Amino acid sequence: MKINLQQFNQIEQVLFAMVKFDRPADAVLTAHFRANSKLGATDRHLIAETAFACLRHLETLRALCGQRANTRKLALATLVRIGGANLRELDGIIKETEREWLSSLKGAPLPEELTARAALPQWVLDLLPPLAEEEVVALGKGLASAAPLDIRVNTLKLKRDDALVQLQDSGVACEATPYSPIGIRLKGKPSLAKHPLFVGGAIEVQDEGSQLLGLLTGARRGEMVVDFCAGAGGKTLLLGAQMASTGRLYAFDVSEKRLANFKPRMARSGLSNVNTTLIAHENDTKVKRLAGKADRVLVDAPCSGLGTLRRNPDLKYRQSADSVAELNAKQQSILASAARLVKAGGRLVYATCSLLPQENQAIVEAFLAAHPAFELVPANQVLAEQKIALDTGDYLALRPHQHNTDGFFAAVLQRKAGVADAALEPEAEAGLQ
Repeated sequence: MKINLQQFNQIEQVLFAMVKFDRPADAVLTAHFRANSKLGATDRHLIAETAFACLRHLETLRALCGQRANTRKLALATLVRIGGANLRELDGIIKETEREWLSSLKGAPLPEELTARAALPQWVLDLLPPLAEEEVVALGKGLASAAPLDIRVNTLKLKRDDALVQLQDSGVACEATPYSPIGIRLKGKPSLAKHPLFVGGAIEVQDEGSQLLGLLTGARRGEMVVDFCAGAGGKTLLLGAQMASTGRLYAFDVSEKRLANFKPRMARSGLSNVNTTLIAHENDTKVKRLAGKADRVLVDAPCSGLGTLRRNPDLKYRQSADSVAELNAKQQSILASAARLVKAGGRLVYATCSLLPQENQAIVEAFLAAHPAFELVPANQVLAEQKIALDTGDYLALRPHQHNTDGFFAAVLQRKAGVADAALEPEAEAGLQ
C-alpha cells in the first residue's frame, strides 16, 4: 500500500510522543486521534499498527538502526523491516541517502545481543526465570506478535455452539478457543460494538487466558464469591455466569472509575447477584466483615503486566526492576488480606498477568510458608476436573508462543479445615492502590 507524506508525518508524531514513555501508549494514540479528528479509518489503522509494531520490536529496531535511532529512522525501519513495505511505496517520503540503508535493512541479520533477538530490554531478561537462549527468543517473539481477538460467551444467555453459528451467519469468521470451553477466537479484528450478541450481553471481549483464570476459581451456584481486585470486571462477569446469577458475588476495587465503567457491562450481562464495592485498601472494614465467609476468592493482583506486552508493549519501558519490587510488597499484602475471607474448605486463586517469578511463584511460596492453613491444589488437576485439556503443572503458566494467550500465572490454594493460622488475624493497613 502506498504511504503518503501526511500519513508518515502522523506516524512520526505518534511515535515521538510514545517513546517518551511518560504515559500509556494507548492514551497517546487516543489523544492524537482526538486532536486529528478528520483522519479516516485507513489512516488511523496504519498509524496505530505501525506505532505499536515499533514498540513491540523496539529493542530489535534500535539495534538495527544503530546509534542514531531517532523517531524518523525507527518509523521507516518499522514500515520496511516489520511491515514489509517496499521502497516504491515510500516514494516521496524517503531521501536518496536513506534508500540504500533501507534496502540493506530488509535482509540484515539480527544483531547478536539477546535484547535485540528477543525484543526485550535487559532489565526484563535479568528478572525472567533461568531459560535457554532459544526459549527466551521464542518467548520474546511471542510477546512481540499481535494478539488475536478472543471473546467469552455469556452462558447465562447463550451456548458457545449457538454463538459460533450466529457469529458466522453474520459474517464474522471465528472458531472455538482450544482451551476455554466458553471462548471464541475471531479472525482479524472485526468491530463488535454494534453486533446484536455484544449489545445484548451474550458475548464479551476477553483473552482466553483471562477466561481460564476465572474458571480455576470453580465458582458454583449459591456460593459466596469475591473478586478481590475486580478492575474492569471481566472476570467478575465470568464468575457470575458460573454461579448462574445465584448466591452472592462481591466485586472489590480501589478505583471508583473502574467500578463505574463496569456497571454498563454488568447491566448487559443480565447478572443480578453482583455487589460492586469501592474499598480504600485491602484491609478496609468492608473487606473484614466477610472474614471466613467466602467459598471462593479470586485475587487478580496488581502486577507489572509483562504478560500483556502483545497489547501493551510500552509496559516493558514504563516498568522497571524497582517498580516490580514495590509491587511485590503490595502483592504479598493483598494476598494475605484476601486469604482472611476464605472459609474452611474454600478456594483462593492468586493470579497475575506477569511472567516474572518474583510476582508469581515467590509470592505464593512465601504465602504458604506463612499460612499453614492453606495448601496448594495443582492447577492441572483443577483444569482436568473441568475437562480442560491443558497441563502446565502445579501452577497455571500461560505463554503467548506456546498457548497463543497473554502471559498469565495462577495458583489455586485451599484452606484446610481445623488448622489454626495466627497469620490470618487482622493486620495493619497496607496499600491496594
